[in-house]
Amino acid sequence: MAAHLGQLTAVRTRGLTRGYAGRAVLDGVNLDIAPGEFVALLGRSGSGKSTLLRALAGLDAGVAGSGELRVPDDSRVAVVFQDSRLLPWARVLENVVLGLDRPRALGLGRAALAEVGLAGRERAWPSELSGGEQQRVALARSLVREPQLLLADEPFGALDALTRIRMHTLLRELCQRHRPAVLLVTHDVDEAVLLADRVLVLEAGRIVVDRSIELRQPRAHGDPALLTHRQTLLEALGVGGGERAACFGDG
Repeated sequence: MAAHLGQLTAVRTRGLTRGYAGRAVLDGVNLDIAPGEFVALLGRSGSGKSTLLRALAGLDAGVAGSGELRVPDDSRVAVVFQDSRLLPWARVLENVVLGLDRPRALGLGRAALAEVGLAGRERAWPSELSGGEQQRVALARSLVREPQLLLADEPFGALDALTRIRMHTLLRELCQRHRPAVLLVTHDVDEAVLLADRVLVLEAGRIVVDRSIELRQPRAHGDPALLTHRQTLLEALGVGGGERAACFGDG
């Protein structure tokens, strides 16, 4: 069971281990994420990326007792998945405020939808929205609770290239405004270096690279410093210089 943290650290793990069928998927993971810090997690298929995210989200009871795991209170942790996971029988605003029990919930939900560019779509059904719009609703639903920790598991993996670029800009702006700590699981090296303050590489259940990206936002794809970070991370992932920063699969 995860312990809860105070204000100085958003995430702390020490020696975190998770095994399946005798194989260690997480093998003594040590991780610190500061409040407001944006961390991206890269890794090949099966490296343990999604397993680590599920552990931090409290969705995996199998990590109990395996090491130290400290995160904010459950009510201050939000998760965004690759699919929006909207309730098809509930309208957009109802999806955003789902689980909120406050008199101001509807007002907060409308404000959150306005932040993601969906003002006026409160009464729409999820089926009436594009994939990008559905992910905007999912972001609104996660941030309306003002989380201290936002966990994002490949949230833009199913979107087309142009929509992904727009969502990158939106996510960066929302995180700068709300200042949650963020752990973004991704297989896209470009996405990681464009968005994150730090990029981690997970290999065989261990963090083998922890690289700070000390560049101002917004970042440009052609920035030589950014390209240097990109190349270093590709090499850590075993991808040659002539290959694209392509998908490494789910972990």
